[in-house]
Amino acid sequence: MISNIVTVIIPTYNYSNYILRALASLEAQTFKDFRIIVIDDGSSENLEVFDVIKKKYADITLLQNPINMGLGYCLNQGLDLATTEYICYLPADDIFFSEHLESLKIKLDENPDSIVAYAGLRYHYADSSYASYARTTLNTVDGYLQLVQVMHRRTSLRWLERCELVTDDLETMFWTKLRTMGSFTSSSRISCEWISHPLQRHKIINELFGGGGIHRYKEHYRVKQKLKFKSSRGNFINEAEDFKIVASGKRSPGKGLKILLVGELAYNADRIVCLTQQGHQLYGLWMKEPYFYNTIGPLPFGNVIDIEYKNWREEVESIQPDIIYGLLNHPAVPIAHEVLLEGLKIPFVWHFKESPFYCRQSGTWDLLIDLFQKSDGQIYINEECEQWFGEFLVCKSPNSFILDGDLPAKQYFDENRSNLLSDGDGQIHTVIAGRPLGLNPEDVRELVSRKIHLHLYGDYNHGAYRNWLNETHCIDSGYLHLHKNCNAKDWTKEFSQYDAGWLHIFDSGNFSESNRMEWHDLNFPARISTLACAGLPMIQKNNIIHRVASERLCRTLDIGIYFSSFDELEHQLRDKETISRLRKNIWDQRFLFSFDQYADELVGFFRKTIAIKQSSNIIHA
Repeated sequence: MISNIVTVIIPTYNYSNYILRALASLEAQTFKDFRIIVIDDGSSENLEVFDVIKKKYADITLLQNPINMGLGYCLNQGLDLATTEYICYLPADDIFFSEHLESLKIKLDENPDSIVAYAGLRYHYADSSYASYARTTLNTVDGYLQLVQVMHRRTSLRWLERCELVTDDLETMFWTKLRTMGSFTSSSRISCEWISHPLQRHKIINELFGGGGIHRYKEHYRVKQKLKFKSSRGNFINEAEDFKIVASGKRSPGKGLKILLVGELAYNADRIVCLTQQGHQLYGLWMKEPYFYNTIGPLPFGNVIDIEYKNWREEVESIQPDIIYGLLNHPAVPIAHEVLLEGLKIPFVWHFKESPFYCRQSGTWDLLIDLFQKSDGQIYINEECEQWFGEFLVCKSPNSFILDGDLPAKQYFDENRSNLLSDGDGQIHTVIAGRPLGLNPEDVRELVSRKIHLHLYGDYNHGAYRNWLNETHCIDSGYLHLHKNCNAKDWTKEFSQYDAGWLHIFDSGNFSESNRMEWHDLNFPARISTLACAGLPMIQKNNIIHRVASERLCRTLDIGIYFSSFDELEHQLRDKETISRLRKNIWDQRFLFSFDQYADELVGFFRKTIAIKQSSNIIHA
């Protein structure tokens, strides 16, 4: 028979410095008739805290998973062990106030049709030089109930587990299922706190917090398997399905290079499959705490062997790679610099994508300059970057190569083009395959007034630019269209239906003087390859009197649309003859925007760098 008490399930993962405070908040409850189940999900730090818990709390049920299995799995473990009528959750980094259990239990006792009682909570507490402050709510935070708020009746329902989907959306994980069984009742009392700190699970998952995303999640929780992943604000990812095209290639026989990748792979990371298919063995030593745009291992493609950071020197000495390939964006600079200065006598190539100005403002400029000047080979993303750095770099071993860092695999450049939407309705359709960078809400209204359609892709962009979208006042106009993220395997089919695509929109002011150049002037946006894959002319501002890398490239290949006013842009977009010519030009040259086009040259550069290093070692010996 089920007794009329409460089970409190406490999931924890590397929260050793939080959990004793959570337990102390339980001790202080006015309602005392509860059972505690602590589930440690494969923690790797300060495990002695569990010895303390066992001694201090003799009645606690403690489970310790040998490896991390995910939040849903742990909560289901707790539900399996629970024999009480009511279930409550206390994540180890959160706390209850003294009346929490009592007030929720009373609500459920008084409302037999309710399946859930939830408390108000305090959240986002922070201190500054001026004040201490926190937010409070009697309901949800941004529309979501948090674990710490909820007490529910025991049911046979199960939490969604990692093997099904990784998400920070607790509605999808469990609350929606409970809603089918009864009402949710508020206690109308603030009786708990959702503690704010950088390692909260939703911040590890959600891309909108900068440091979240699938790669951060897998790194933090030490996940090896392929995942289905969807944050409440980001794009859906299915690692098993998304990379089938590149994973299907066969590895060539023969002796290849042992290449140690150091840092991260950024966008279109599956390009490296081309190298493994050529017979090269890749190893990965990855940066810690990646942002959502920093791709790190374990990778769901390419058979890359990961190296643990804590023993990386010993592992590298054992592997003896032929070359170290350091890359790509500014967050990878510290780990690449650490490896460079270790003095391993292994040729080191540094490939930098974005952006020197981030390094300057974040304090890693000195490290970046070391990477260029002390490396055995330097890869620049374009001629503009090579010239810009070259004006002040004094490289110990000047040995350079030019290769954009975000080029996708050639397999995505298929022939599956769609019919133009404009052929069907006679109107102009343009697409943004990424952030609407440089387009203001006023610009969108200007485009809509000219009956120019704007199609914006990506769940992440819809969330990150929610205020921007609202300020356009064009969502219901019929000319601003929001689409889910488009996977690389569908680029050609999906984007080829549009007349043109938007690059970053900005007015340069450098007048071809390098010291005036900003990152927009130097950069190749990753979306260039996406648009090229589908054969789309690329829209950008007319900066002809300035030096702008993307404009120089598009003018050289005759694949761009350049405008100084929206009158001018509209005129060009309605010129079907010109648009048709540009589409043919980009389609005929689109493989120039694939990584495979340059893979042999890149490996040749590696071999050249190895030979130079060997010659240098012989001379110095």
